[in-house]
Amino acid sequence: MSFLGIDLGTSFIKGAVLDLETRQLGHVRRIPFPAQVENVGPSHCEFDAGAIVAAVRTLIEELAPRAPDCEGLVMCSQMHGLVLMNDHGEARSNCVSWRDLRAVAPHPSGAGSYYEVLKRRVNPARARQLGNELDPGRPLCYLFWFAEQGRLEPGLTPVSMPDFVLSVLCGSAPGVEITNAGAYGALNLETLGWHEEVIEELGLGRLCWPVFCKQGEVVGHLKLPRGPVPCYAPVGDYQCALVGALLGQEEVSLNIATGSQVSRMTPGLILGDYQTRPFFEGRFLNTFTGAPAGRSLNVLLHLLDDLARAEGIELKDPWRSIAQAAEEVADTDLEVDLNFFPTPWGDRGRIANIGGNNLTLGHLFRGAFQNMADIYFDCAVRLWPEKSWKNLLFSGGLACKLEVLRETIQRRFATACRIAPFEEDTLFGLLILALVFSGRAKSVEELTGQLRASLTG
Repeated sequence: MSFLGIDLGTSFIKGAVLDLETRQLGHVRRIPFPAQVENVGPSHCEFDAGAIVAAVRTLIEELAPRAPDCEGLVMCSQMHGLVLMNDHGEARSNCVSWRDLRAVAPHPSGAGSYYEVLKRRVNPARARQLGNELDPGRPLCYLFWFAEQGRLEPGLTPVSMPDFVLSVLCGSAPGVEITNAGAYGALNLETLGWHEEVIEELGLGRLCWPVFCKQGEVVGHLKLPRGPVPCYAPVGDYQCALVGALLGQEEVSLNIATGSQVSRMTPGLILGDYQTRPFFEGRFLNTFTGAPAGRSLNVLLHLLDDLARAEGIELKDPWRSIAQAAEEVADTDLEVDLNFFPTPWGDRGRIANIGGNNLTLGHLFRGAFQNMADIYFDCAVRLWPEKSWKNLLFSGGLACKLEVLRETIQRRFATACRIAPFEEDTLFGLLILALVFSGRAKSVEELTGQLRASLTG
C-alpha cells in the first residue's frame, strides 16, 4: 500500500509515492514553485494562491496513476507562508512568503520600522513564550503591517500555505497542526494555544484564528481515480526533515546548506534565549538559525570568481578545488570571521592575522570552516549547557558535500558523527509520518529509533 507525499518547498514543489510496505520512495518528482507576483510593493514577496493550488493539483495528478493503491496523502511545507481566507473558503490575499520584508519599512509614527514597533509591544517574557520567533518574515510581523495599514478585513482567517491548499483541494475548512502553528509567531508554547494577549496587543483580534488539528488528524478527503483518500494535517518541513534524518534525543542536529540550523530535541518545553519550535508527540526543538553557512562562504567564492571571469575562465567545480586545498592545510592561524550578514554573532566579517604565507585558498577556507565550527559549537553549548550530547547529525547539501567541513566541525566537538541517511530527508520524513498516521508504526519516536538502530547495527 502507498501514500502520496507532497513537499511544498521554496523553489520547488516535490512529490513522491511513499511505499509503506518496502519503506521506500518511488517516482520522486519536482516542479518549479510558481513565480513571484510582481509590482506588489517594495520588499514584498507574494505568490498567487491559486497558482500554488494549481501546481500541487498538477503534481498529484501526475503521481496518482503511479499509486493505484493510495491510502492517503501527507504534506509538509516551507514554514511561515500564509494566505488570508474568508468563511466561504476563498483567498482574500496572495500567499505572503517568509521572504517578505515589508515589516522592516518605516512605521508612520516615526518610531522606527513596523518590526521595531512590534518588538516594543511584545515584552521579552512574551517573546520567549512565542519561541523567540519574531523575525520580520514571520506571519505575525506582516499581519501587524496589514493591521497598521488598515488592510485587514475583519473575520478573515490567516491560513498556512499547505492548509490553504488542502482546504481548496478537499473543499474542507482549514485548520492548523502544531508544527505549522509554531511558524506563525503567535503560538504560546506554554499553553499550546494562540497567544491571545499578543494578538490583541497587535490589533489582530479581528481575525478568526484557525482551529488546531491533532497530529495525524484527517482534515479532508481528496478525490482520486480510485476514490476519495484521506488527507492528513500538513506539518512543518523543518520538523519533517529532522524526522527523515532520524534525529535522536542525544544528537546535535547540524543542518548546513545556504543557511544553517543548530538544534536540540527535548522531551518537554525548555524555553531560553534561542528559538523553540514544537516537534512531534509532545517534544520540542530548541534551535539557533542564521549562523554562517553557504551564503557566507559564497562571498569568499565570488571574490575568487571575479578574477577567473576577468581572465575569461569558467570555474567548473570550484568546491572540489576548495575542499582539496583546505584538506592540505591541517591548521591555520589565518582568522576568518564569516559574519558578512547580520547575525547574533555580528554583522561585519573580516579576514585578519594575515602573514606572508597564509593568505592562500587552503588557509582561507580552512579558517572559514574553523569559524563555522566555533560558532556551531557555541550554539550547541547554549542549547545544551551540560554538553552531554553523544553524536552529531549532519544534514543539508553543504554538510553532506564537504567532508573537510564535517571533519573540522567534528574535531571542534570531539564527538562521533553521522550523516543523514537519505538524500530526500523531507520526503522520507513524510514516509515515516505516513507509517505512523496509518497505524503501521506506533510512534515517530519508536520508528525513528528502530531505523537509526538498523543503520548502526
